[in-house]
Amino acid sequence: MEAVGLTPVLVVSTALFTLGVIGVLTRKNALIVFMSVELMLNGVNLAFVGFSRQTGSMDGHVFAIFVMAVAAAEAAVGLALVILLFRNRLTVQLDDLDRMGG
Repeated sequence: MEAVGLTPVLVVSTALFTLGVIGVLTRKNALIVFMSVELMLNGVNLAFVGFSRQTGSMDGHVFAIFVMAVAAAEAAVGLALVILLFRNRLTVQLDDLDRMGG
């Protein structure tokens, strides 16, 4: 089996991160924004693992596992916030959430 080099891994990682940034900047739905943040985190994880494999150390894998744990916590808290916002305001559109008061 032929090994994949670092360049294709970084190209895919950059594409994932760029798609995530575009999603965060252009979408108005809170759920889509959270999914875009997850895409960005997955792009960073892929770069960590690619660099780790290139250097022969396990440091990138450890960072990737740490980022996955942070992403899981972010998803849980983010989903709870979206559910709370929907219960109170009956919308998850970010444009409609322009003030903190009720």
